[in-house]
Amino acid sequence: MRSGRTNDQSLGAVVGAARSVVGADGDYDDLTSLIGDKRLVLIGEASHGTHEFYRERARITKRLIDEMGFTVVAIEGDWPDAYRVNRYVMGMSADVDAEAALRGFRRFPTWMWRNEVVLDFVQWLRVRNDAQAHPAGMVRFYGLDLYSLRASMEAVIGYLDQVDPSEAERARQRYSCFDRVGDDQAYGRSVVLGGAVPCENEVVEQLLELQRRSEIYLRRDGWVARDEQFYAEQNARLVRDAEEYYHQMYRAEVSSWNLRDEHMAGTLDALIEHLDGQSANTKVVVWEHNSHVGDARATDMSRRGELNVGQLARQRYGGDAVLIGFTTFDGWVTAASDWGAPTERKRVRPARADSHEAALHAVGLPQFWVSTSDVAVHEALSRALLERAIGVIYRPETELQSHYFRANLAQQFDAVIHMDRTRALTPLERSALWDTGEPAETYPSGL
Repeated sequence: MRSGRTNDQSLGAVVGAARSVVGADGDYDDLTSLIGDKRLVLIGEASHGTHEFYRERARITKRLIDEMGFTVVAIEGDWPDAYRVNRYVMGMSADVDAEAALRGFRRFPTWMWRNEVVLDFVQWLRVRNDAQAHPAGMVRFYGLDLYSLRASMEAVIGYLDQVDPSEAERARQRYSCFDRVGDDQAYGRSVVLGGAVPCENEVVEQLLELQRRSEIYLRRDGWVARDEQFYAEQNARLVRDAEEYYHQMYRAEVSSWNLRDEHMAGTLDALIEHLDGQSANTKVVVWEHNSHVGDARATDMSRRGELNVGQLARQRYGGDAVLIGFTTFDGWVTAASDWGAPTERKRVRPARADSHEAALHAVGLPQFWVSTSDVAVHEALSRALLERAIGVIYRPETELQSHYFRANLAQQFDAVIHMDRTRALTPLERSALWDTGEPAETYPSGL
């Protein structure tokens, strides 16, 4: 922000440009105008467990699909689990309803995708797709993440069992390299700390062999055959990247973060290229955390040598990519206290006074959004303030160290949606601990 401009003037600029979100049909008319004919919209979330973030993201996405021709929803979820949902919404599975289609999301944190908002959205997609006369008019649903090492190996073998049983047996032999260790993280430990021989050669060989044989497999006619071959090849690519990711976890935090986001951005590129081959001008909505979709160059991440999907999207697609972030001041969130721990409904503390969330709270509207392309808003939100990020773990007792980072909000996002007081996302599997919630805290003594 330029020197001489007061905080009151900055606040006034945001107040003047704020568009209230009240649940009306026209809430996001100006946002859709901002998006225009762009083909890539990345919509974030400031936590993986806030109802309003998921709800508003779904509302916006429905408009992008119905009014602006968007054809793909790509999520921060595992490729094979999301593809089970894709088969359901495309009318290609035996799953009887959306809840069954979402059962593939078994890995912690299950509530990220097995929740009431996603359930309703997936069912909406199925009903909409059923009304389309041709597959080209249907909306696909994909996952971009790389945690599904074992499930992706099983998917590659399952595909080959159908199209090339002898090659399926060779794939089993290659992937048996992983049988000597337990889970995926144990594999990484054994390679880095235990001196085990990595499976890199085997997973690369399997990917290359699948690519070499793709022309033979695609002699079967139809878009379904092409989709299934693409699904298998992406699983093989995921196994290759996940193999490296799990041992990079024990070498350098930055390289493992970058590998994961480069994989997600690469999967996004592959999706667009694949679907462009079926119908021109594929248009994608991405659902991921703010830390993935906001431009990393505008945050502390860049100083640590980290990049992310939002940065790569801007670099690769330029003005064809729109980045949208969410913020909240306080409320409740669905999260855990540790990785793999029980799901809880936890109280979100009021944002720190030196944060973007506190600045947006001062606007005085319960729910609103602003475009950072507005000159005055851009200047007002260009101050380097703290920004809060809650993932699947929330530790309020160490909130400053665990959940805040410094960011230039105006450069990080093209638009920001602020939900001042939020409530916890409702999981499909509610626990007694979630239903009870945290006991109330007295502020500010707990800060």
